[in-house]
Amino acid sequence: MTSPQAQYVPVKAMTIAGSDSGAGAGIQADLKTFAALDVYGTSVVTAVTAQNTRGVFAVAEVPEEVIAIQIDSVFEDIGADAVKTGMLSAASIVEIVASRLEAWGVAALVVDPVMVAKGGEPLLQQNAVAALKQHLLPLALVVTPNIPEAEVLSGIAIDSPRAARDAARAIAELGPRYVVVKGGHLAGNATDIVYDGQTFTAFSAERIDTQNTHGTGCTFSAAITAHLACGLAPLAAIEAAKVWLTGAIRESYAIGDGHSPVNHFHAIDRTSRIGSGLT
Repeated sequence: MTSPQAQYVPVKAMTIAGSDSGAGAGIQADLKTFAALDVYGTSVVTAVTAQNTRGVFAVAEVPEEVIAIQIDSVFEDIGADAVKTGMLSAASIVEIVASRLEAWGVAALVVDPVMVAKGGEPLLQQNAVAALKQHLLPLALVVTPNIPEAEVLSGIAIDSPRAARDAARAIAELGPRYVVVKGGHLAGNATDIVYDGQTFTAFSAERIDTQNTHGTGCTFSAAITAHLACGLAPLAAIEAAKVWLTGAIRESYAIGDGHSPVNHFHAIDRTSRIGSGLT
């Protein structure tokens, strides 16, 4: 007789990104997000960074052949219902990642075009932007640039919702099915503009006054990936991720002196946690 545990098949998602030693962004934030949303997460490390809440102090890229083997090893044995990319750093890394994802026929791909760390340190080399546009964006189901990233990808200065829509149109021409131009850098509520090639949809949330925003982009794209892996349609996955991230920001707490991360486990009952301080 087969046990219930043996019958259980978890939903799976893969993150391809850099490692954050402070655990607020990158691979660590993605895996926390997957776990919080009840998705089994696998990881492909593209770079190792030395960072904390104050900044990024060193970056070491993983060799392209090792990145390719990580992707192939996971797909050969575990598989993935959805995949996201984050920090890819160099043109050669972008190209090998795009090549392997295309070879494995990944359909539910979320691209977070990580370019700059929260503290302002560059995480994507200038020559990698062209590779991102040429090789990776055409494979993407969803791409999630913030305002500065959308300006680089579109060549359009964004100072208003109208300009954000123009940028979304331009980015959509590069191939992604859904473009999410995140509105955190504009004044007012945090309103994200979503464009599906025909229609615009706006998802708005209150702007929370906090410094605990390290890794918000990674976390948002990971939440979209998790919801896609669970079977949600893209627009529903984006909306659900927006709601979940807003809660994670609202329930965040400081762990350092700089930009602390969001609370990835805000929806989990704190009274059941070991080390919660409750007796």
